[in-house]
Amino acid sequence: MEGLDLLKKDWQKNGNSFTQFSDTEIYGMLRKKSSSIVRWILVISILEVILWTVVGFYNNDDYVSKAEYKGLQQYYVALNIFNYAVIAVFMVLFYKNYISISTNESTRNLMASILRTRKTVKMYVAYNLIMIALTLILGVVIAFNYSPQFIELSTQLNHDTNLKLMLMGMIIMCVLIIVGVFWLFYRLLYGVLLKRLLGNYKELSKIETEG
Repeated sequence: MEGLDLLKKDWQKNGNSFTQFSDTEIYGMLRKKSSSIVRWILVISILEVILWTVVGFYNNDDYVSKAEYKGLQQYYVALNIFNYAVIAVFMVLFYKNYISISTNESTRNLMASILRTRKTVKMYVAYNLIMIALTLILGVVIAFNYSPQFIELSTQLNHDTNLKLMLMGMIIMCVLIIVGVFWLFYRLLYGVLLKRLLGNYKELSKIETEG
């Protein structure tokens, strides 16, 4: 962005008649960069969905299948349908934001689209983290009810309150650590793109203020 500031100042030295053109030129560059960023957000989110779908397809443990057979299948299917429906909504929102930024001719509207995109991405990340936590908890519940090793452990826990509390604490800690790792992953993956969008927003704000 410092390069754009220097370029703009250099243009403005050539005369006031060129100032309006420089603002228009800079606006076009920022819109193009913002559009590219949102396109990458859309592509990355689609690749992410494909990755998790493939992982889920191959992660089919025997006790999970047994749990589905014993009556949890309807809840498992319902959760998956709900999850994919929500993800589809986010994909549509990402695409709409991309179109909005790509075709916008107003500085103020472009700024609003950038803020809306940032908000949508943050909501998407928050939803994914919540679903990861719920999936981990559901996995623990299924394991303790249908995995032979965990069933035996569960029987022992019924006679030892201290051990039960200790295990619950460890499970909660593990869930928090895993969610934290994914939070760092999302922050690295989408955080860089959102930071660039914010930079574009600030530059547009300068143009709007000076205009």
